[in-house]
Amino acid sequence: AHMANFYKFFSETLRNDSSVTSSNIMTSNNEITLSFHNIRYEVRKKLDDVPLCGKTCMKEILLGVSGLLPPGLNAIMGPTGSGKTSLLDVLAQRKDPTGLKDGIVLLNGERPPIDFRLMSGYVVQDDVVMGTLTVRENLAFSANLRLSTKKHNAEARKLKVNDVIEQLGLQACADTPVGNEFVRGVSGGERKRVNIGMEMILDPPVLFLDEPTTGLDANTANSIVLLLYKLASGGRNIIMSIHQPRYSIFSLFDRLLLLNKGDIVYRGPAKQAVDHFKSIGFSCPRFHNPADFFLDIVGGDVNTARLIGRMNSESQDNEPAENAIGSFTNIHNLSKFFIKTAFEESSGNVNYSLKNQVMETTHYANGFFHQLATVVRRTGLNILRNPMTSFVQIIIMIIFAVLIGLIYFQSDTSFKSGIQNRAGCFFFLVMTQVMSNLSALELFINNRAHFIHESASGYYRVSVYFIAQIIADLIPNRLIPNTFFSVIIYFMIGFQMQVEKFFFFLFALVLTAVCASSMAFLVSASVRVFAIANAVVALPYILMMLFGGFLVNIGTLLDWLEWVKYVSIFRYGINALTVNEMSGLVFIDNSSYPGYDPTSKQPSFSFFSTTGEIYMEAQGIEYGVWGLWVNIVALGSMCFGFLFLAYIQMRRVNKFK
Repeated sequence: AHMANFYKFFSETLRNDSSVTSSNIMTSNNEITLSFHNIRYEVRKKLDDVPLCGKTCMKEILLGVSGLLPPGLNAIMGPTGSGKTSLLDVLAQRKDPTGLKDGIVLLNGERPPIDFRLMSGYVVQDDVVMGTLTVRENLAFSANLRLSTKKHNAEARKLKVNDVIEQLGLQACADTPVGNEFVRGVSGGERKRVNIGMEMILDPPVLFLDEPTTGLDANTANSIVLLLYKLASGGRNIIMSIHQPRYSIFSLFDRLLLLNKGDIVYRGPAKQAVDHFKSIGFSCPRFHNPADFFLDIVGGDVNTARLIGRMNSESQDNEPAENAIGSFTNIHNLSKFFIKTAFEESSGNVNYSLKNQVMETTHYANGFFHQLATVVRRTGLNILRNPMTSFVQIIIMIIFAVLIGLIYFQSDTSFKSGIQNRAGCFFFLVMTQVMSNLSALELFINNRAHFIHESASGYYRVSVYFIAQIIADLIPNRLIPNTFFSVIIYFMIGFQMQVEKFFFFLFALVLTAVCASSMAFLVSASVRVFAIANAVVALPYILMMLFGGFLVNIGTLLDWLEWVKYVSIFRYGINALTVNEMSGLVFIDNSSYPGYDPTSKQPSFSFFSTTGEIYMEAQGIEYGVWGLWVNIVALGSMCFGFLFLAYIQMRRVNKFK
């Protein structure tokens, strides 16, 4: 009985929808028809507006939707909050699988391959190209990572980039930077074409686009969709979400999927949508944009629909209009392309859900070291071409070095000023190294969108991105500026002129800077907003400074607070500089003090002196060979720990939407 009802239902569907044939399902090897069945998705929603607290509930945003998207230009349209972007992300395997309750996605009637997310293209709504790189360099970056070096040599990848540039009409701006807030670049339409080109490098059979016309003027938006129409004419399946297109754009759509409140109210040829709504009592007037007309109806604006309908037909009354709005979903409950899928489900042959289709293991086109070299080059170029993160950092550190050098210029070894000036200088040097590296907070925050998209698209491994970012940041922004800083400081202040002491000073100061940067990297990998990251990192920095041994004597700390000194970058940095410089120094008080020599029975004058070792012992600083290197070991261990935790946080970043 179940099978009889099944065939009866689909035979009726076949008669009612002549737009879908078996040829749409079984396409050629180069064409892909995407079908989806009973997609249900839910998200967690707060019941009140109280931040950081309050009850939550699960809200279903896709209510068991089904449809067919054959090769061509397919549009998913609907009002704000209808679920069009969520559906697009589910189909592209970009949606967080934890929210999936049910559903099946098929390619040509078969289960998608495990690397479907990598073989298909996905153009996000926001730009994910590097603004400091040229159009050609951005496309070459995609080609170098996504095209296997075993199948495509350097010349083949270069030819592919040139083909995409020509295909997208980017010849005039191929060697122009894309542009950012510091660098003037290409136009908005050209930027969108570059984003499309990043995916076209793969020549994907299925290309997803999330509202590609958002933020573009009418003429530019029209040219972008016209480009997509031309790309789809060759048999490619292009699926895009769009909100409210103009008529010239709507007329280019081959197939339309209309959503409202998580359910489908129309699916079929875009050119037949007007006739469909007319058949249920809603006639689109002449010279009226069908897209606007559809959104007025599915958005529940019954009064608007009535007024528009009366322009063409006086026979419509209010009751059929209201009933029609509520019955859109029932009219398009299922389509005949589910004959094969539903039959297999009823036979028990299809027992996998969309949640199981989400890829757990990513197969990359190229090896680790090829990825690393490519990403390091891209990141390095981005930093060097951004004046706010490269040359300015060096200039600032040089200015700081000169100012500090002038304050402590050629410090003497007198008892009164020699010890105090050096102790104050060490504290100030470490504080400068720690605080000046707050710019490291931007590392994983500014480019988080790039990382999420590129990692989800299979450009590179997380470890590759992490190592490349660290290398490309530490060398130009930490090592080089702090080397200039250390050299200027050392000779202006007049520290001990011994080669080994100079290089230890340089090493200790740079390691302190790297350790502080590593802590900033950890915060950057854990927090998405720069302002919040700034506040988060400030507290441990202040605590480390207080327990560094300069502002408070470590020996006077309460027992339950003493542990803080073991995680203080300030303490290890100051101690390393102190042991290196103070060892072997003698501080003499130039003032003479009158006394009496009992042997000669004559007045005498004495000079007070002390050594650096006595000072360090009084401060509780361990000196000697072990005392010298224990601080380096501690800084290195903390640096490694911060970087390891930062890497773990980067791996935990949700790659899904």
